[in-house]
This record gives sequence, structure tokens and C-alpha cells, in this order.
Amino acid sequence: MRLTTKGRFAVTAMVDLGMRHGTGPVTLAEISGRQKISLSYLEQLFGKLRRRHIVDSVRGPGGGYCLARDMSALTVADIILAVDEPIDATQCAGKENCKDEEKCLTHDLWATLNERIFDYLGSVTLKQLVENQRAKDAGIAPVHDMRTVARKPDTVAA
Repeated sequence: MRLTTKGRFAVTAMVDLGMRHGTGPVTLAEISGRQKISLSYLEQLFGKLRRRHIVDSVRGPGGGYCLARDMSALTVADIILAVDEPIDATQCAGKENCKDEEKCLTHDLWATLNERIFDYLGSVTLKQLVENQRAKDAGIAPVHDMRTVARKPDTVAA
């Protein structure tokens, strides 16, 4: 499985941006300072996020970045895929040529794990993450339990 720094930093930066939604454009230097992420790295990530219409850029004095979509319609999977982060636990990148150009014995296991991870990340919205962070900052319990957000009622462990 490869969820690298690129995907993690993109989600972190988007939560930071979401926390300031409605207050005007946010500069990458501000996000960099708060989140301790390299400014040049953020520039690369936000270039990809802008091309995928996840953020909008505002030029000039007072410029920066704003969300291009409603936070409730933007998922963690959207963010990760926008920065070209593969979510793949298979050895063959899904090509089914894992072992001597054939599907290995555990290919279906890893492919199913990929689906579950993608389903989970696709069920968590930026709005949920922002609301949870705001609750945490206020010293109250999280609004959304991320451990159960994607579970179906019949699959909840007893």
C-alpha cells in the first residue's frame, strides 16, 4: 500500500484551507507555517489541486487559495486522487500480472482491500474533517466518528 507524504500532506493542507473557508483566500505560506509543510511542496500539490478544480487561486495582493467545491461534496479520496496518489495494495498495480505474468494467489485479497480503502476515503468528506477539527480545537468531542463513518449497520462489530 502506498499512501505517501504527498497524499497525507494534501489532505492536511485541505483541512487547513477548509478551516479558513469563508474568510478569503489563504496563502500557501500561511498553510506552510501552520502545518510545517515545505512551501515548494505545497506549490506542487496546489497546482494539481487547482487543475482538478478542487481549489481556485486568487492572484495579486490579498490572493491565495480558496475551495472550488463545497466541503460536503469533496472527499478525502478526491483529494488524494487529485495529487496523483495511488491507493493500491497490489503488487501489480491491478494488472493481474503479479507472479510470472499471472495473477498471484493473494491478488484478490489486496484488490478487495484497495476497494475498501477507496470506499472509506470516498465516504469521508472535507466538511466532516473540518467539523471534527473545530470540535477538537473547542475541546469538545468529535462530531463524526471516523471509525464508523463508512460502516454499514450490518457490519458493525459487536
